[in-house]
Amino acid sequence: MGINGQKIESSFSKLSENTKGHIDWIIFIPVVALLLFSLVFVYSASAPISAEKFEDVGTLFSKHLVRVFLGLITLVIFSKIDYHIYEKLARPIFFVSIAMLIGVLIFGEVRNGAKRWLDIGPINFQPVEFAKFAMVIYFAYLLTQKQKVIKTFTDGFLPFIIWTAIICFLIALQPNFSNLLLIFIIAMTMLFIGNVNLLYLIATAGLGGILAFIYAVSAQYRMDRIMSFFNFGDAAPSVTGYQSQQALIALGNGGIFGLGPGQGRQNHLFLPESYGDFIFSIIGEEYGFIGLLLVFIAFGVIFLRSMLVAKKAPDNFGYFLAIGIVITFALYLVVNAAVNTGLVPTTGVPLPFISYGGTAILIYSAVAGILLNISAQANIYPLETNKK
Repeated sequence: MGINGQKIESSFSKLSENTKGHIDWIIFIPVVALLLFSLVFVYSASAPISAEKFEDVGTLFSKHLVRVFLGLITLVIFSKIDYHIYEKLARPIFFVSIAMLIGVLIFGEVRNGAKRWLDIGPINFQPVEFAKFAMVIYFAYLLTQKQKVIKTFTDGFLPFIIWTAIICFLIALQPNFSNLLLIFIIAMTMLFIGNVNLLYLIATAGLGGILAFIYAVSAQYRMDRIMSFFNFGDAAPSVTGYQSQQALIALGNGGIFGLGPGQGRQNHLFLPESYGDFIFSIIGEEYGFIGLLLVFIAFGVIFLRSMLVAKKAPDNFGYFLAIGIVITFALYLVVNAAVNTGLVPTTGVPLPFISYGGTAILIYSAVAGILLNISAQANIYPLETNKK
């Protein structure tokens, strides 16, 4: 066995020492709860559409059920794999994600005017879901390796910007503005936490913002959404802001306590993507403000615990990786909620662990498993502190 093979085997051997019988229930329980409750939410949100498309109210739910089951298995499996293996595999994982983003442009299926889906036999997925976390892993690795030169431009800052630009450019070609912007924000936030030169970061963020604006207004449909959001010009809200209007109606219907499980109205072919990007509004309609508050509490517990895990991580790689993961979770939650409540223009961003979708469910579950493994090796329990 070669040196690399011995290192990887050594990583797995650490598993029995660091993670045996140890699981962070404060992260595990909320993640599992969100996945399980997504079954109820997706069934209610998808039943009318499923009946219309497939003449069976349970078709979409059945697919989601299988994905949640696989997601739970994935969560447990990844929680048992020593996270240090990703430090050794960071580069190939990242390059595979770039290959996928290139592949989707060549072989991808066009849906709604964009190439975002890659079909491999019976499996179809969005490479961008994999790419954003591949970037988090790779940046965590680079930040760990480059701490001594992180303040310099050529050796410390430039490599990150080159890779960020490549990822964003490939996503822009799909086109996929929302994920492009969010991935750019994740990259900039990780670099800020990684202690790069602040002037370089501000200049890059400013230039990125200008380029993002130019890109946003370069397509008529994106321009219409922006104009509709601000209620300008001929872009009538009833046309380009239809989803946002219906989402707000759903939230208004729900009030404080909601209409009750299965009693929603907007999922009856009024609100497009009611079981996907706009499931937040259906939860609000059926379970009210109280239901949404419980969802936010579950995420809040995950976020706060993850920050503690990052702080107590045994090494810099664990710290940067945990921070990158929690930033991604938080950002996608906030943007999804903002879209559903009309605070930002309509864009397609799934609600982590809850929205219908195979790619996102499996990848978010895997990444949550990685977070659990970092926690298993972090010094956050009194008994472990005494041992050390």
